[in-house]
Amino acid sequence: METYQERTQQRKIHIYLESNPNPNSLKFVLNFMLFPEGESYDFPDEASAEKAPLAKALFGLPHVKRVFYMSNFITVTKSDEVEWVAIQEDIKQFIINYLEEGKPVLVDEAFTNGTTIRDEDSESVKKIKGILEEYIRPAVEQDGGAISFHSFHDGVVKVLLQGSCSGCPSSTITLKAGIENLLKTMLPEVKAVEAEGI
Repeated sequence: METYQERTQQRKIHIYLESNPNPNSLKFVLNFMLFPEGESYDFPDEASAEKAPLAKALFGLPHVKRVFYMSNFITVTKSDEVEWVAIQEDIKQFIINYLEEGKPVLVDEAFTNGTTIRDEDSESVKKIKGILEEYIRPAVEQDGGAISFHSFHDGVVKVLLQGSCSGCPSSTITLKAGIENLLKTMLPEVKAVEAEGI
């Protein structure tokens, strides 16, 4: 399998911009895969980006408040004080320059994905993770974010919302009207869905 450095040296990097339901987030979509399908990395602040040099560098730019990597895109969340039109081209060019120089995106890729089904999971947890992976993750990814399983206790599923979903005004509606309804319909043992850390 070719390395990230080999991929960037073999082609010109192009990025197009894609909006999502969170007005403070913007997807910077690359013309190649940064990570395998379904792999995501969320950096809610600069301190969390110690092993993510690109995210750490992006936090050095004015108004960058959150960075999220997934598949072939980077979602950047900005502060409220500025409009995207004022900063999006600078961020886009910064990412292109950084990647064309072949600098590392991650130092250590030993991060874990919360939706991975494990042998020690209960049958209910395996079913919940399967539903999140098959039905919910693709739609959330399209909006520049990610969802992962946190816990299941006393009928309450807790999930982590990452990327553009974190802090998005419509995430609570999506959580209750979409995700909770789907899980309750497919698994009668689910009574509610709550988000952790938003």
